[in-house]
Amino acid sequence: MTTSRLLRTAALAALPTLAAAHAAPAISTFGPLRNRAMPRLAGRGRRDHVALTFDDGPDPLSTPRFLGLLAARRIRATFFLLGREAQRSPDLVRDIAAAGHEIGIHGWLHRPLLLRGLRATYDDFARARDIVADITGHQPILFRPPYGVMSTAAHIAARRLSLTPVLWTCWGEDWTARATPESIHQRVTADLDGGGTILLHDSDCTSAPGAWRPALGALPRILDACEQRGFQVGRLRDHGWPLPS
Repeated sequence: MTTSRLLRTAALAALPTLAAAHAAPAISTFGPLRNRAMPRLAGRGRRDHVALTFDDGPDPLSTPRFLGLLAARRIRATFFLLGREAQRSPDLVRDIAAAGHEIGIHGWLHRPLLLRGLRATYDDFARARDIVADITGHQPILFRPPYGVMSTAAHIAARRLSLTPVLWTCWGEDWTARATPESIHQRVTADLDGGGTILLHDSDCTSAPGAWRPALGALPRILDACEQRGFQVGRLRDHGWPLPS
């Protein structure tokens, strides 16, 4: 067997191992395991506080309604923005920042990271980070992967770009066509506890059409539940969460 053939054979034999290594961090997608064994990635913070986060914006139709509700309740949250949507609505990104909300990135496009290598992952994160920095004048330091699925390439790219990945401890499954304000409220509060991080969506760009409406309808009830349980609600930066300096 020639040297080149030996190398090709060895490379093919190594592919399953390399693929497994790339996909290994996806285990953090399993919420119960993440919440127990990976508190930093889950967004665990101080016990008297709950971090409120939104994904997939900004959306000119829906995001201003969430901003209005939060302003009326005097609550600030963390918004994980898609770079492409931020580029399309820069004034809305500025409105989010001007209201005192925290901005992280959700990638440029909402694409599964397991299907991307290191270079494509890095370029996607960097492009989203840079457009938000250009619009707001502040470089974001938080990142949330699409679908909540991390990869080895995502961890490496985030580290190189000084981005801290953070997922969540409870969500409303508000992206589905069957979601209602009641179902979202029940789903969030069933897993809600002090130190947790809530995931909702302020846009339906990757969800069922109009999915933001039941999410918006559920939000006052979720905030009321937090208040009744004695939890303050705010941004991840207010969460007593270990961010890099």
